Amino acid sequence: MTTKTESLSGEEVAALMAELGDTGLAIGGENPCSAGAVAFALGAETCRPAQKLAGLERIGERLARQLRDSIETFWRSKTLITAEPIEHRRLEDWSADQKEFASLSLYRLRPLKGGMMIALEADFITSLVDSFYGGRGTATAHKRSEFTASEDRMIGRFTDMLSAQLKLAWADIMQIDPVLASRETNPSYLSIAKPQDMIVLQRFTLVPAQGRPGTVTFIYPQATLRPIESQLSASVRGDSTPVDAEWRQRLAWAVEDVRLPVRSVLARPELTVAQLIALKPGDVIPISLAAKVPLLVGSTRFAEGTIGEQEGRAALLVDAVGKGAER
Repeated sequence: MTTKTESLSGEEVAALMAELGDTGLAIGGENPCSAGAVAFALGAETCRPAQKLAGLERIGERLARQLRDSIETFWRSKTLITAEPIEHRRLEDWSADQKEFASLSLYRLRPLKGGMMIALEADFITSLVDSFYGGRGTATAHKRSEFTASEDRMIGRFTDMLSAQLKLAWADIMQIDPVLASRETNPSYLSIAKPQDMIVLQRFTLVPAQGRPGTVTFIYPQATLRPIESQLSASVRGDSTPVDAEWRQRLAWAVEDVRLPVRSVLARPELTVAQLIALKPGDVIPISLAAKVPLLVGSTRFAEGTIGEQEGRAALLVDAVGKGAER
């Protein structure tokens, strides 16, 4: 059985085309929407990812310096803190590499639309509590699914300190206010971003003089940082962190104790190759002493003076001090 299909008349086709034209759709012609479109060439951005986050690298360097004194109050010992290079990963890939139990503190990062997270390993928390209460920081963490009351209190105090220092380190870029939203212990249940979303990892390696080394990781969803990429890629103004007077004094004392080889050149006679080959014991090489001889530190003329004698030993009387290239 067949059904007869009636075709549209010319007037009906014209009316239909007119209605389509009124809706802004173009058939067989130029799309009206293309008038305001801007062509985009992939890979033609002026800033590459590393350049976009140059400011975040500087924030990390400043934060590492700030954290030294603050962390020593928890660990009860001198601590070496190193800011690791920024890393980009998918959240699902990072989560897959983590242990099933850790301290994960999620923050709202006002005024940015989005948040951040501070990740601490469970073993690091156990070591920190042990050191804080007078131990050697070598306590072993057993397999478990929750922290003790002491560890929970330590996590609260430690992450409060980290977020406060982070706020100071960001001050040259913008004023941020990290506000704790929740805490989690299983990386698989994170809600900071979708599993396939890109995140930015900012790690700090902590090596105490006594105790087990640990890692502190700040995690930013890339979507959180995207609105301020221009600020992060711009040059950061001079570091406003106060100078550590005690550290500067210790450095000055250490530099003052450095021993340098110092020498003085009395003469520089020149001989031909033939004369050198013919040289034998008993030969005399005439030399002329200059009125002033240099005092050299490495290859640098540091001072000059006159050769003399003091207490039966040859000595150099310094006549002038001035740096310059060796002559």
